[in-house]
Amino acid sequence: MSVARKFLEEVEMASDDERNAVVNFLPYSFGVVQDFSAVVLQAERRVIHTTPKSFLELIKLFKSMLGIKRKDLEDNREKYDRGVIKLQQTQEQIAELEEVLKVTSVTVEEKKKVAGEQAEIVGKEKDKVTIQSDIAGAESIKCA
Repeated sequence: MSVARKFLEEVEMASDDERNAVVNFLPYSFGVVQDFSAVVLQAERRVIHTTPKSFLELIKLFKSMLGIKRKDLEDNREKYDRGVIKLQQTQEQIAELEEVLKVTSVTVEEKKKVAGEQAEIVGKEKDKVTIQSDIAGAESIKCA
């Protein structure tokens, strides 16, 4: 436990409880491997050596994996933060577009109303032109 505590004192951890849990777990897991090596020796007739160097390798592996996992979490957090920022920007753009749409829809309604009125005027004028055209056609026939 003192070896694990010594090698892990430079590692940043959230709390002393967390550090104590890891320090207590490393010797425990090393002991489990030693116990299992006796089982393997009897079942497989193979010797598994557990040495002080293998315990130091276990600590090194833990520190390495902890660093990798922390980096992965930090990368994921940055991706998440960038995604949230993009969503907020998109939401702002949508709000701006909705405002533009409201203004444009009012303008479109006004132009539709004006176009409708002009279509009515054109329709009346067309009727007048049709009547005049019929009169001119009748006069043309009389003249012929």
